[in-house]
Amino acid sequence: MFKVLLVVLFLAAVISLFSGLFFILKDQGQSGRTVKALSLRVLFCVLLLLALAYGILSGNLTPNNPWPV
Repeated sequence: MFKVLLVVLFLAAVISLFSGLFFILKDQGQSGRTVKALSLRVLFCVLLLLALAYGILSGNLTPNNPWPV
């Protein structure tokens, strides 16, 4: 379930990034929708990093190293 949350946050960040691109091309800098979309992207990326840190620190996520540690 935790990995699903990570995928959802990642997809939300990518969708917000492309919606910001769409607003830049459509509005040509005349509205604040681009700023809102890119602010949401930053929020989703921060949440994704926090979720990754929590997952690693709590043991929900473990690194799979191909070399011995």
